[in-house]
Amino acid sequence: MLIIAVTFKVKPEHLPAFREAILANAATSLAEEEGCNLFDVCEGQGGIIYLYERYTDDQAFEVHLKSAHFIAFDKLVASWVQEKKIERYSLISA
Repeated sequence: MLIIAVTFKVKPEHLPAFREAILANAATSLAEEEGCNLFDVCEGQGGIIYLYERYTDDQAFEVHLKSAHFIAFDKLVASWVQEKKIERYSLISA
């Protein structure tokens, strides 16, 4: 099982629109991508949005990255984000 953790620092003026866009992206990922098993969206203080995504394997994550909805989301929010950190993990215990 592949875990993807993404931390975004979103510009304050774009936070409401970013929330809407990421929630739509997460819902579509879960509904349309067979290999996407979990897609949690969390919010911290100061414009921090944290994603915890679980994929069957690397191939399932590649499908996600090439999906039309992800490409559209990534393009839409690019200028709204001050910082973005992506981390990959292997799940060793569920």
